[in-house]
Amino acid sequence: MGTTRRIVNITLDNLDDLPWPCRQCVFWELDPVARQHAEDAGDPGLEKEAWISAALLEWGSCGKVCYVNEVPAAFVMYAPPSYVPRSVAFPTSPVSADAVLLMTARVLPDFAGAGLGRVMIQSVVKDLLRRGVRAVEVFGDTSWHRPECLLPADFLLSVGFKTVRPHHRYPRLRIELRNVLTWKEDVEAALEKLIDSMTPEGIPNPA
Repeated sequence: MGTTRRIVNITLDNLDDLPWPCRQCVFWELDPVARQHAEDAGDPGLEKEAWISAALLEWGSCGKVCYVNEVPAAFVMYAPPSYVPRSVAFPTSPVSADAVLLMTARVLPDFAGAGLGRVMIQSVVKDLLRRGVRAVEVFGDTSWHRPECLLPADFLLSVGFKTVRPHHRYPRLRIELRNVLTWKEDVEAALEKLIDSMTPEGIPNPA
């Protein structure tokens, strides 16, 4: 039985496939005060659902989930900065008016180290190119040491982002989408190549 793989948009139907604690995290979706209120109320996940719903209705796709053998393997989230209150809190803000903000991404441990993070960034670029977006920006973390809400700056530089606002901890990076029009590797082809390179023992099968 072969390995199946697919990348789909995040919706309210598959939101529960995001790993814990990402499913409940509203670091990006709410300003710090509103986030604290949501956490004190006991269910920030409801606020995340409301945010996803509003983003889908008003702007469109705001994230991707990758499945391998129907097991969630990775996800990524992105939106215009006007939808992301937390974006103004960084010392290197604001995000440029012509850019979409790459909020966060994560590869689950069983799939780490095989290049799936790069594939997820490619999936974002492919989606936004089709929608006429000019650029993607992101706040990197130069001191990243474990999965969290921000992405490691070194990883972002390795997949094509360039620093546009330096900072000792939280540089703002950017990728011009017109510069990646020449990317030869289609997202699905890249994903297939990636998964085929994994050892069978490392790929979970659904129960």
